[in-house]
Amino acid sequence: MKLNEIKDNEGSMPSKKRVGRGIGSGTGKTGGRGVKGQKARSGVAINGFEGGQMPIYRRLPKRGFNNIFAKDYVEVSLARLQAAVDAKKLDAKTVVTAESLKAAGVISRVKDGVRVLGDGELKAKLKLEVAGASKSAAEKIEKAGGSLTILGAAAEAASE
Repeated sequence: MKLNEIKDNEGSMPSKKRVGRGIGSGTGKTGGRGVKGQKARSGVAINGFEGGQMPIYRRLPKRGFNNIFAKDYVEVSLARLQAAVDAKKLDAKTVVTAESLKAAGVISRVKDGVRVLGDGELKAKLKLEVAGASKSAAEKIEKAGGSLTILGAAAEAASE
């Protein structure tokens, strides 16, 4: 194969549809927009408009609220931690932090911190520094001979 012989597969790059170019093109006159009216014009902004009828987002009752101050923690199970230790992605001798979990590929991003959940078994002696942990996770970590340090605002709230 030579550089001057390289070409795309047939039909991989269809030519752009040229609308409004005469009746013979098939997309002439109205350019595929139907006939007249607001939707045939540019700058249409009628999403959610139901022709004067009370729109559904106003007919339905609203419940609850969204707490904008709520923390969004990444949840990691003990089984996931043990699997990472078994796969030699995490070193059991060093302190396990959110950054080390991200580097090991256990979590994809840190968000507001890491919260350890108690599902699964933990055999490794891990020294964890995380934003939170469930009671069952804390018990299993202590039972395995590891230690758990809660960081930040969660630790301050627990100590008061």
